[in-house]
Amino acid sequence: MAMVGRRGELRALRRWVDQARAGRGRLVLCTGEAGIGKTRLAQEAAGVALAQGAAVAWGRCVETDGAPAYWPWRQVLRSLDLDADRVLAGDDRFTLFEEVTDQVRRAAGDRGLVVVLDDVHRGDDPSLLVLRHLAGHLTTLPVLILATARDTTRLGDLSAAERLELPALTAAQVAEQLSLATNDPGLTATVHDVTGGNPLFVRELTRAIADGSWRPDQPPPRSVRDIVRGRLDRASDGCRRLVQAAAIVGRDFRLRTVAATLDRSVEDCLPLVDEAADLGFVERVEDFRFVHALTRDAVEASLTTAERTRLHQAVATALEDEPDEQLATIAGHHAFLAQHGDGTTARTWMVRAAEDAVRRLAYEEGVRLYRQALTTRPIAAREWCEISIALGRAAYLAGDLHGCCAAAVEAAAAAQSPGQAAEAALILEAMPDPTINATAKRLCEDALAQELEPALRARLLALRSHLAFYDGEQSRLDALSSEALTLARDSADDRALADALRARQEACPGPAGRAERLELAAEMLELARRTSDPRAEMWGEIWRLDALIESGRLAAAAEELPRLHVAVDRLGGPVAAWHHDRIAACVAQARGLYAEAAALGRRGFDRMRPIEQAPATGAYFALQLALAGHAGVTDEMRQFAEQPFQPPPRFVTLSLLSRAQLQLCTNSPELAAASYRQAGPIDSWSLPAFFVLPAYVYAALACCGLGRYDDLAVLLERLQPFRGEHAVGNGVAYMGPAELAIGRTAAALGRLDTAVEDLSTAVGQAESAGATGFVAEAQYHLACTLFTRDRPGDRDRAGPLATEAARLADALGMTAYTERTGLLAARLNGGETHGLSTRELEVAGLVAEGLTNRQIAGRLVISERTAQNHVQHILTKLGFTTRSQIAAWSSRR
Repeated sequence: MAMVGRRGELRALRRWVDQARAGRGRLVLCTGEAGIGKTRLAQEAAGVALAQGAAVAWGRCVETDGAPAYWPWRQVLRSLDLDADRVLAGDDRFTLFEEVTDQVRRAAGDRGLVVVLDDVHRGDDPSLLVLRHLAGHLTTLPVLILATARDTTRLGDLSAAERLELPALTAAQVAEQLSLATNDPGLTATVHDVTGGNPLFVRELTRAIADGSWRPDQPPPRSVRDIVRGRLDRASDGCRRLVQAAAIVGRDFRLRTVAATLDRSVEDCLPLVDEAADLGFVERVEDFRFVHALTRDAVEASLTTAERTRLHQAVATALEDEPDEQLATIAGHHAFLAQHGDGTTARTWMVRAAEDAVRRLAYEEGVRLYRQALTTRPIAAREWCEISIALGRAAYLAGDLHGCCAAAVEAAAAAQSPGQAAEAALILEAMPDPTINATAKRLCEDALAQELEPALRARLLALRSHLAFYDGEQSRLDALSSEALTLARDSADDRALADALRARQEACPGPAGRAERLELAAEMLELARRTSDPRAEMWGEIWRLDALIESGRLAAAAEELPRLHVAVDRLGGPVAAWHHDRIAACVAQARGLYAEAAALGRRGFDRMRPIEQAPATGAYFALQLALAGHAGVTDEMRQFAEQPFQPPPRFVTLSLLSRAQLQLCTNSPELAAASYRQAGPIDSWSLPAFFVLPAYVYAALACCGLGRYDDLAVLLERLQPFRGEHAVGNGVAYMGPAELAIGRTAAALGRLDTAVEDLSTAVGQAESAGATGFVAEAQYHLACTLFTRDRPGDRDRAGPLATEAARLADALGMTAYTERTGLLAARLNGGETHGLSTRELEVAGLVAEGLTNRQIAGRLVISERTAQNHVQHILTKLGFTTRSQIAAWSSRR
């Protein structure tokens, strides 16, 4: 029957097919009530694509529970002659999703591809995740995805998708469809009123009129279901039994499965399925399928409970001969049977299906099946605990942290042995949510109170140590991690050793722990070699790189990066890739390769943000701040400076201090002052153990810019123990030698002799480290300090320093230093030109008198913001960074 009433939608789809074939793909969501014509429209669009030479692939989501994970994508891949089992395999989901994207890209080729996903509102969660991932790549692919759905509430944020909301047919369109079956124009109003313009209902009623099964003088059918029931009554007994059995199998069915369910041969069933097709129940699509989901529903509704029970049992038995791809389907049939009997068999199949789903990386489907298994009865406490443990692990992998926590609590409550209690506690890890961490601590300590084998106790102690690290309980880490590592080594359990090594590494922060961290890295790498474990290899390499960067051995770190890349490639996944990108970006930024650092940092941020936003944002923010200090401020950095960010509790102070410094870089001193005040008094600061030195550097630079000299004096003392070290925290951003911050702080406080000494040392340290940008920064500030001190010989020494700093800044593209180093070099080497206006000279004199911006504003009767802008212009024109340098320069005039 020709399609009626969708001309506008078809025009849009033709246009989108053309654009997709030209390389500008998109996702189209076609929505509307059941029977509105979504699938029919998709068929027309597929025909258009085929006529233009494009490939077409279909994937259909089933209306009943029990389809295998990734079912619609399995159908799509198979229709493209691809091995679905191979494509949908792997050790991590990101790689799986990328593999699907690559295969779709290859299948599209130059001709283009239309993928139809029918009834996605019924799709399993893993399939929807693939759709979201692929949707993010469509704008550069010759691929159109047309997804049909009754509603889009489960589809998440697909804001870039085009939407087609199909309306009901108008009376004129109903008349057009009726004209294909009857010449009676008087029926239009009746049919339109009865059907509400639903195309499927109109079609079925038109068919009933044509075959004489309904006349206008009879009571009108209330729904499609009534019409299907009437047609079912006219079918032969054999045909009726066949379609009823098929309805239990599902909308799509294999004839051999239905034949086995009825205990008949396929040959016996062939005429019966032909009759079903003639009556409009089913159609031939590869195997067979009901013409509509409502048709299947109507047939199933014709069965009594006893008949359904018998057919579910028969279908389950028939499928058990080919269980590999049917585990979830078999479990679904047994779930129905469990409503009316013992649930033991159903639970067995549900657990098998859940394990298979998790193995296939379909974690959400595993969660659903494990939860369903826990609803069956009877169930012993030990088995309840085992299933709850598996549920918690699947929920964790699916990113359902609260579901993971709830499962761990349930498992612990049902534990029948110390071992089960330990496994229940080990479901959880330290997380951003403090309530989850509190639960993890309680379960961990309850399990540790029992007698346990050494390997389990070592893993629990490692977890407890990690929780203490995450919550800032640094004082507990040494004892917990030491005991965990001793037990793990004695137990000869590789998993326990890996956990304990990670716990111990966290207990050795900063310069004091660097030597032990290198030893732990070597032990972890040896474990990786012995077990061929890429995760252990990755952590060993990360720890080595962190230590190398922290000790200023940047060339050695650059040489080590390819080894990390190998480990990350072996492990796979966006989290592992993010670790590589953030460290590679840090090394590039430290060595003055700013464009490379920015690109690597952005790539890592994009990879990690959808998975764990807090660490992704924190690391990227730190890199942005480091780049702003040398390469200048970008629009993205300005957004970072203005937008709020909620870090994990132990990173709050660090976040405020670093934000204050970035806000100064963006010339937002009021915002910077507010951020710094929020951090509270210095003695109240709570800083992550691995970020103490970077935090003090951020704070010192912020105080220099804000003129908070009392805090600067305190920070100068706090920085003293870090002499000879380099400011970097866990491989996210490098802030130079500690002496650079110490020297800049001393200069701001007017302690010029000390500043000259420390900045001279910083130049040498940065040169030895290969941190060229920090050589230029240290040279510039040393030249400024010498110029400010102005003793005999200081200017002669400062000139070459400023010249070299200007050369390096220009060569590296250090936008934040290019102008000021050039101005300073010109002044030192070519006279006292300054370019200040009369008003700016007046303001410089008031700075020399010690007036604040507010006092200057009052003296000159201008706004405080205007006074602040004058001071900033003076700093820029003179190539200075502090008010004390302005004061010294003005006093000499």
